[in-house]
Amino acid sequence: MYLGIDLGTSSVKSVLMDADQHIIGSASVSLEVARPHENWSEQSAESWWEATCDTLDNLSVNHKDAFAQVKGIGLSGQMHGATLLDASGDVLRPAILWNDGRSAAQCEELEANCPESRELAGNIAMPGFTAPKLLWVKEHEPEIFSKVAKVLLPKDYLRYKLTGEYVSEMSDASGTLWLNVAKRDWSDALLSATGLSRAQMPSLVEGSEASADLRQDLQQHWGIRQRVVVAGGAGDNAAAACGMGTVTAGQAFLSLGTSGVLFVCNDRFSPNTQSAVHAFCHAVPNTWHQMGVILSATDSLQWLSGITGKTAAELTESLGGVPQAPSSATFLPYLGGERTPHNDANARGAFVSLTHSHDVNALTQSVLEGVAYAFKDSQLALQAAGTDFEAAYAVGGGARSETWLSIIASVLGKPLLIPAGGELGAAFGAARLGLCAAENADPQQICYVPEVERVIEPIAALTTQYQHGYERYKALYPALKGVTS
Repeated sequence: MYLGIDLGTSSVKSVLMDADQHIIGSASVSLEVARPHENWSEQSAESWWEATCDTLDNLSVNHKDAFAQVKGIGLSGQMHGATLLDASGDVLRPAILWNDGRSAAQCEELEANCPESRELAGNIAMPGFTAPKLLWVKEHEPEIFSKVAKVLLPKDYLRYKLTGEYVSEMSDASGTLWLNVAKRDWSDALLSATGLSRAQMPSLVEGSEASADLRQDLQQHWGIRQRVVVAGGAGDNAAAACGMGTVTAGQAFLSLGTSGVLFVCNDRFSPNTQSAVHAFCHAVPNTWHQMGVILSATDSLQWLSGITGKTAAELTESLGGVPQAPSSATFLPYLGGERTPHNDANARGAFVSLTHSHDVNALTQSVLEGVAYAFKDSQLALQAAGTDFEAAYAVGGGARSETWLSIIASVLGKPLLIPAGGELGAAFGAARLGLCAAENADPQQICYVPEVERVIEPIAALTTQYQHGYERYKALYPALKGVTS
């Protein structure tokens, strides 16, 4: 038996998987995000641990015999969060999360301190990354910064609580701006640029390798009979890729969740910092990946849902299927800034070209298309870095809308593959990595692709029309930048 634990922003989810990769049980516990100031986003690290224990207590009670046979645990988590510990291993302040925007000024400072930062890290310094957060703490909370003995990413704090060891892995570490992504090692130059050293970093392993063993007191508490290996694990998107079998060059998936991700696997380090592409290590050895990231994907539809009083499902179902033509209004989904390709935390959303004739259905279609155009931005940014794909698996809550997927497929000009049922998320990918570490198994064999339930093909007539719509969309960001930001 193997456990996968996924520490998300809104919940912790744990799954129990057998050796045939069948899910025996799952449990989740919600988390709260604190926003004490505008652009701030924080969580209590202790709440992560309490929620994790609650999910594992649930599984150990409801699947007692199976849980007692657990041999491996894999960890997945929200990336970039700064969890600061003192020399005693105590948390110094609430963790600063991936969607916290307070450190924009520190991004410029970091790149000035280390002019080769983009070449080393493979990414532009953005407020979401971990390193600028530490520069902010150094400037605004110097008494806390002076006590920092270890900086851990969220899932790696769970590892510390599970094992007593300070360890991270390559995919999550890539999102700190302290990793030399090509060499898969910490960069002394990047660390120095934030006033830190290797001594304050966890050690590094590959995501499919063993990192440490579960503490014996926890093993006894949960009634586990044998040694339990904790795998390196992965950042949430790399873990989801392992769950989807996206571990070979050219494989891709499109995640239509709160945020949107276009993820393509590479056999080499291929940065494109000019267009804010994320170039990270993958969770499996000798493999990298690129991501285009949209900050407000289904979040845009949820925003419209809140305004109209209709659920997201009601909004999309009311369209009655695939549109016959693009909407005459255009929506920019920059409700909370944007990453790829603009790297602009101050970008703002907009409806453009509204008339008296636009009703709720028209606005809904515009929102779906605006998010699809944002994915097109990411597709082109990846192509500029030399990366393309033939088709992509579609996952995430928004992938339940076939209308939305048809629009995206037509905008991208690529088929979208709907995987056959079952658990394919980050927690499942983490469990697969736990299996690899416990059994010393080849992740290329364990992380196989799912069966395809159906294929959403691009609609040729719409693809041509959407190209014109995309050109209009693309022109709006620079035109409105001085007005909306």
